[in-house]
Amino acid sequence: MKAINISAIYTIWLREMKKYIRNRSRIVGNIVIPFFFLAFLGMGLDAMITPGMFGGMDYLDFMAPGVIAMTLLFSSIFTGVSILWDREFGFLKEILVAPVSRVSIVIGKVIAGMTTGTMQALIILAISIGIGVKITGLAGVLTSIIFILLVSMAFVSLGIAFASKMKDMQGFQIIMSFIIMPIWILSGAFFPLEGTPFWIYTLSVIDPLTYGVDGLRASLVGISAMPILLDAAVLLAFSATMITLSAWLFSKTEV
Repeated sequence: MKAINISAIYTIWLREMKKYIRNRSRIVGNIVIPFFFLAFLGMGLDAMITPGMFGGMDYLDFMAPGVIAMTLLFSSIFTGVSILWDREFGFLKEILVAPVSRVSIVIGKVIAGMTTGTMQALIILAISIGIGVKITGLAGVLTSIIFILLVSMAFVSLGIAFASKMKDMQGFQIIMSFIIMPIWILSGAFFPLEGTPFWIYTLSVIDPLTYGVDGLRASLVGISAMPILLDAAVLLAFSATMITLSAWLFSKTEV
């Protein structure tokens, strides 16, 4: 097995970052849509929901960590699209025959996806604070960055794992949308898990994004359904599993 090549990881990361910076429509879209959720859905429902329904906090405060997690989910998991683009235009073949390990390629892709996802999440966090979300303080922001990185790592790896076994971009997007929607809806991003029917609660506990949302909520606004250390442990285990799976599947990729 070839050793991990730091230079190759950096080159892959730099290429993905340049692609991201040049794709302004992607940047704008990944910021504007969460802003609409916060500004219209969050602030609109905030005026309608009964005070005290969410542990005495405003609905906007409750919802903001969920919107940040949503931003990470959508931006991270579609990192796999870049692999399909590379396959279609021949670049994937060139890097696969290069004298570097495929694990290095995967790590470069994962770090690039984590970088872009974290940038977008921090922008949404800044917007949230700007429109009135009350956070716990600087320590909470620093803790939330750990959860941002873990969520991003997990779902970037998941996207790469699926993209490694697919060749059709339209099929990938359909399957990812089919997977993303239940993960997003069942994560508790927009409603508390307490009081939900047993079967919904069970599915939510299985959903890895639930622990990302709960960890972000505990860090940023000081309310959570589970211990924050449990949130971090589950996300860390899931992230490690996904990055291992994506590296193994990518190592089997043929062009």
